[in-house]
Amino acid sequence: MTQQASRTAIVTGAARGIGAAVAKRLARDGFAVAVVDLDADACKPVVTEIESAGGRALAVGADVSDEQAVEAAVQRIAAELGAPTVLVNNAGIIRDNLLFKMSAGDWDAVMNVHLRGAFLMSRAAQKHMTEAGWGRIVNLSSTSALGNRGQANYSAAKAGLQGFTKTLAIELGKFGVTVNAIAPGFIETEMTAATAARVGVPFEDYKKGAAAQIPVRRVGRPEDIAHTVSFFVSEDAGFVSGQVIYVAGGPRA
Repeated sequence: MTQQASRTAIVTGAARGIGAAVAKRLARDGFAVAVVDLDADACKPVVTEIESAGGRALAVGADVSDEQAVEAAVQRIAAELGAPTVLVNNAGIIRDNLLFKMSAGDWDAVMNVHLRGAFLMSRAAQKHMTEAGWGRIVNLSSTSALGNRGQANYSAAKAGLQGFTKTLAIELGKFGVTVNAIAPGFIETEMTAATAARVGVPFEDYKKGAAAQIPVRRVGRPEDIAHTVSFFVSEDAGFVSGQVIYVAGGPRA
């Protein structure tokens, strides 16, 4: 019985892609996992896979940008799985466009999910972490935080998450809570497939083009991010906090 086996993790945006891979990895590491996304039914295949492997999981439908929905979701998770002491803020959307074409609604939607969502989830979960004297928060940023054409909203949100991460690390460290961020590069997901479709390039060609620019000569997989999350939330990573690691197949600066 590992120490993780008595701990509960929340992963947002976990119905597919990076979030699903993270949820399954944390379950494999011994955590009970709340699989959170807009639609609880969309989370059920991930929950079923975790339970089939002998783990514990719960499908939770919640809009992370809705304050009341977040509070209710975290309370339910605490009641049904146990007090959450690990939070992975992965939920995200894209509304890409050049600045002069970007609507205020596109800007607000991205900010609400990425930044407001991470704020609300972290605020709700930290109560349980500080009471336990132990916690881990991992925020999903992006290499787009360094700037990316057509993503003024997404880039600003992901850069904001890095500042958010460093501030929470300062505030929560004395309670035994570490806060770190992962900035993925090109990861093969439905979101990157949607980007390829938006620019009118077949996804396989899009991936090949991206891989040619990456030092390790391949695009990333959701499991690459899940492995890094696994390290950040481990007991042995307790002296690592306020950091942003670029999981991008090469250096980013």
